[in-house]
Amino acid sequence: MTDLRSNEIDDELDGDTLHEECGVFGILGHPDAAALTALGLHALQHRGQEAAGMVTFDGRQFYSERRMGLVGDHYTDPATLAKLPGSMSIGHVRYSTTGETVLRNVQPLFAELQEGGIAIAHNGNFTNGLTLRRQIIADGAICQSTSDTEVVLHLIARSKNASSSDRFADAIAQVEGGYSMLALTRTKLIAARDPNGIRPLVMGELDGKPIFCSETCALDIIGAKFVRDVENGEIVICEIQPDGSISIDVRKPQNPRPERLCLFEYVYFARPDSVVGGRNVYVARKSMGQNLAKESPVEADVVVPVPDGGTPAAIGYAQESGIPFELGIIRNHYVGRTFIEPTQQIRAFGVKLKHSANRAMIEGKRVVLVDDSIVRGTTSVKIVQMIRDAGAREVHVRVASPMIFHPDFYGIDTPDRDKLLANQHVDLASMCRFIGADSLEFLSIDGLYRAVGGAPRDSQAPQFTDHYFTGDYPTRLLDQEGASNVRKLSVLASNG
Repeated sequence: MTDLRSNEIDDELDGDTLHEECGVFGILGHPDAAALTALGLHALQHRGQEAAGMVTFDGRQFYSERRMGLVGDHYTDPATLAKLPGSMSIGHVRYSTTGETVLRNVQPLFAELQEGGIAIAHNGNFTNGLTLRRQIIADGAICQSTSDTEVVLHLIARSKNASSSDRFADAIAQVEGGYSMLALTRTKLIAARDPNGIRPLVMGELDGKPIFCSETCALDIIGAKFVRDVENGEIVICEIQPDGSISIDVRKPQNPRPERLCLFEYVYFARPDSVVGGRNVYVARKSMGQNLAKESPVEADVVVPVPDGGTPAAIGYAQESGIPFELGIIRNHYVGRTFIEPTQQIRAFGVKLKHSANRAMIEGKRVVLVDDSIVRGTTSVKIVQMIRDAGAREVHVRVASPMIFHPDFYGIDTPDRDKLLANQHVDLASMCRFIGADSLEFLSIDGLYRAVGGAPRDSQAPQFTDHYFTGDYPTRLLDQEGASNVRKLSVLASNG
């Protein structure tokens, strides 16, 4: 049973941070499939730290290992990898936004269907997942998890099509939202991306074998070649043939939509060394900082990033403004779940468990504090105070993204609307007073668009998914529209 008291201090540390739901990795036809998948998941660990899972197939049967915790906690053990034989594999790292954090929700999920076994892993969220779940349960289905991924398995099982590929295509045609998805059958590795391309998915190749993963950094770690992005609405079916060769069948949507990648991939989620949608993430984040310096200059002595997310933007701000860049905050990378009882005295340490002020770079100086985003603002309050306690004369906060006004329903764990900082204050001056800064400015939506795509936002046809800033959701929100009619999911106690 979870000790709620021992988690209070973790909420202090993590409650003001956006979390992405997960990352996926899959490979077909390689003798080291499990080991390569483990390495790929390790590279994607930033996308989810609660749990990791893998499913492999060796030509006779499927094997599954799903564990709570980090990839390195389990999948570096040769004994664990030995339980995952076979030349085809898919894997998943998870941060839960749909379904509670228990072992039964850890992906990939597996089911034995009429045409054989199938495993599925997906990154993102279905905006009609609860609606579909209610329908299939009413029709007699039995759900084993509270993950929306299980809905896809039921839809595949109910499809009247003959082949697993057609059943899969039939199933995902019924779901809405933002997702990238992998499926593994006895002969196939299938990849799919949502019609708007909200969540990223790339295709690679190693030793002539196809790979799919959430980001290019997972290809880099194993020395694989980047082939291309999976297009929005596209299904790619890779199949091992009787002679051992691999065929690739590509199915494109009949009525394609313009791609609208999630802007937060560039602001926060993707690793800086990844290339997302043809754009280097680090370069985009530096450009955000440069545009922020142009839009919101201030007289100061030093530019300090809030690590690690604010670092590229702070470098860009410093380069554009000519103000020296310094590491005025040092991050402790080894803070896990707290092991101490959070008494009031311990809780008062707050953000210092993760961040420490570098007094030598701050004392007596006017500081520009650059962060990638502000969600609730509670962490910003503590960091600004920490900088003041280290002797700063002035603290000017600059945020390399616009204000967040709206919650997300596509796989980002955001607070309720009324808990977002931008909705708790009447104006920027009130927000500034709340966090205790001398000044506070956010990057404009056009400044963000220019940094990522090179052009201002087209209000008639936005180039990216940006609803958290603008309220412009790219899909219907069926579960939200019918929230009062959707029964709350049951919670089964689990020791997983």
